[in-house]
Amino acid sequence: MRDASTASVLTVATKAATPWGPAELVEELTLPQRSGARRFASRVQLLETAKGERLVRFAYSTGGTSRRGPVTFRERDIARLRAALADHPLLADALGLSSGR
Repeated sequence: MRDASTASVLTVATKAATPWGPAELVEELTLPQRSGARRFASRVQLLETAKGERLVRFAYSTGGTSRRGPVTFRERDIARLRAALADHPLLADALGLSSGR
């Protein structure tokens, strides 16, 4: 009999393709959102190229799959983003939103 309490393992890609070439995923913040019955999430990623250049990418996901396109935040989502950045100091610093500033 299969154990129903077994958690599934989520594999996160650590490489990303960018217009500037391949980059490594350094840090990622996922902000769950909803509009009526629709549920989705915005992702803010800190990437680093082989030359050490840091890039910030905004994306959204539906059903766990990242999608390209515009990302829209409501005012209350921005407040939640700022609060969540406390757990993502490298990303906060890259955005100029670190608590030390």
